[in-house]
Amino acid sequence: MSAEWRDRFRSIVFEGPIGVGKSSLARKFSERFGMELLLEAPEENPFLSRFYRDSGRYALPTQLFFLFQRVDQLRNLSQRDLFQEHLVSDFMLEKDPLFARLTLSDDELGLYEKIYAGLRPQVPVPDLVVVLQASAEDLIRRVRQRGIAMEQGISPEYLTRLCDAYTQFFHDYSDAPVLIVNTAALNPIERDEDFDALVAQIASFRGRRGFFNMQLSSGKIDS
Repeated sequence: MSAEWRDRFRSIVFEGPIGVGKSSLARKFSERFGMELLLEAPEENPFLSRFYRDSGRYALPTQLFFLFQRVDQLRNLSQRDLFQEHLVSDFMLEKDPLFARLTLSDDELGLYEKIYAGLRPQVPVPDLVVVLQASAEDLIRRVRQRGIAMEQGISPEYLTRLCDAYTQFFHDYSDAPVLIVNTAALNPIERDEDFDALVAQIASFRGRRGFFNMQLSSGKIDS
């Protein structure tokens, strides 16, 4: 397979809801292709475990901590100009308000949006966003299997709303090329053949929007 895709997609973001595997996939791309790695650090958020137990009470501090954390990471990224190198990440700042709209009251959301508008750094648009999709049922199963204690309180209802919000967000998103990947029959972390199939889809991707579904006989790419 030609390595030409690495020059076209020097910065790749893997996105998707909790438990879909974006962090693990970003790590594997970093290790396989020697790309700089930028990951979220949810374990550093002191409010997150309390949010999963009592979302109404802890939604705002949880959201603001993540916002400040992501802004700091991306501001450092912009200063280092890593988008001129090869970078892979598991988040994009533009999705941060998605969570805010799911969890905050109207008054809290108004405050959050003012803070977001004032803090948002100027960062380059990624060359490619790979959106990993899964059903809420699959996400619940994966979250239970990986056994992170603070995640065990996540409700199926919350994950369903989160999946719907991601679908709507990326339906409207047009800043960067988007490859949407159905992960129902795809396990690129544990099966190297699946990983290679995903890399092949990325390598052959052209245009602004594409779809890859391992349940089909082949991936479908729409430009």
